[in-house]
Amino acid sequence: MPLKANDPSLTSWLPVPENSDFPIQNIPFGVFLTRDDIITIGTRIGDHAIDLGALHQLGYFRDIPLTDDIFLQDTLNDFISDGKKTWRLVRNRISELFQKNNQELQKNQEHQKIVLFTMDEIEMQLPVQIGDYTDFYSSKEHATNVGKMFRDPDNALLPNWLHLPVGYHGRSSTIIPSGTPVRRPNGQTLPKGADKPVFGPSRLLDFELEMAFITTDANALGEPIKIDEAEDYIFGLVLFNDWSARDLQKWEYVPLGPFLGKNFASSISPWIVTLDALEPFRVASPKQDPHPLPYLAQKGKKSFDIHLEVDIRTEDGSQTTLSRTNFKYMYWTMAQQLAHHTINGCKVNSGDMLGSGTISGPTPDSYGSMLELSWQGTKEIPLADGTTRKFLKDHDTVVMKGYCSRDGVRIGFGEISTKILPALEL
Repeated sequence: MPLKANDPSLTSWLPVPENSDFPIQNIPFGVFLTRDDIITIGTRIGDHAIDLGALHQLGYFRDIPLTDDIFLQDTLNDFISDGKKTWRLVRNRISELFQKNNQELQKNQEHQKIVLFTMDEIEMQLPVQIGDYTDFYSSKEHATNVGKMFRDPDNALLPNWLHLPVGYHGRSSTIIPSGTPVRRPNGQTLPKGADKPVFGPSRLLDFELEMAFITTDANALGEPIKIDEAEDYIFGLVLFNDWSARDLQKWEYVPLGPFLGKNFASSISPWIVTLDALEPFRVASPKQDPHPLPYLAQKGKKSFDIHLEVDIRTEDGSQTTLSRTNFKYMYWTMAQQLAHHTINGCKVNSGDMLGSGTISGPTPDSYGSMLELSWQGTKEIPLADGTTRKFLKDHDTVVMKGYCSRDGVRIGFGEISTKILPALEL
């Protein structure tokens, strides 16, 4: 089925600001609360949100086999379960309806009042009910940096790292949308030089710049997903900030890995950008040496040229860019992550989320965490307000952005903006 919505020549009758993340070629999917306090599934063009539930009720998807309530739900899970054919039909139809020369909705002011909202009239929600969440560790630059800090600098990568996408199962109940504040976690830490732990707020609170992908129903229990079919089960991507309390994590992670230092919060951008919308921005992933085992051996361009940025905003409103990097640096691709995740027969469901792991580039200004930017707290990071940081402070706001750009078309994810609140006094 052709991806008509990706045509770079298309323009919309809705106004789209210059350098908007959401031109008519994007058509992401999300869930929002309307001005009438109704939760609906929608999309976005420019600075307008579009109520797909209302569009469907008004008959604008009449030629697509959809259930009556497919968009009248508070999550995208059922829509995602319908599969790629349905996603493409709906996305192409939205594109057609909002093209500049299409008069079908453009001339119907009454229908526009029902289906169109400005962004300040709505409140974005978590787009999917996330049943399971897995976080990977797939940036070679990041894994190497961490290995140099905490292990032998000459043997930074553990023996398994170049042979498989390392991952762990996270906590889905604390995944939150952009705009939801995060409270500094309490827990046990082992101060330097001490032989007994203490309890209190984390002192080494950190962000992790990641992306995450959302899956559809993919396989039966016991049946792996083949590497060359893996992308058929990926609905789309979001920006992902997998918050980390480094001091809690350091004390607890041996022998079973991340726990309280990671499960207190993870933030995502609310609009899911489909894999179809990202198709024009495919690039080759880094060369893999040694060559992966056959079940992980992939062909073609399996990565995407997505520019990423992390800013920190302090209480006075000043903002400093901490890092600029790119999703294309990821050593292990999404297809490889999903193929490896299911090679043992693990079942994947609609709305499951798989995080990339921290995305770091090859230079210090492209590192994806404070741990790396301050090199384990040995370097001060200057901010625009005249202060410095080694790790994050209370009332800091971390802002992450991401977009693709080629041939005059920009496809973006919006942003994650999350303020840090002080720890509870216990």
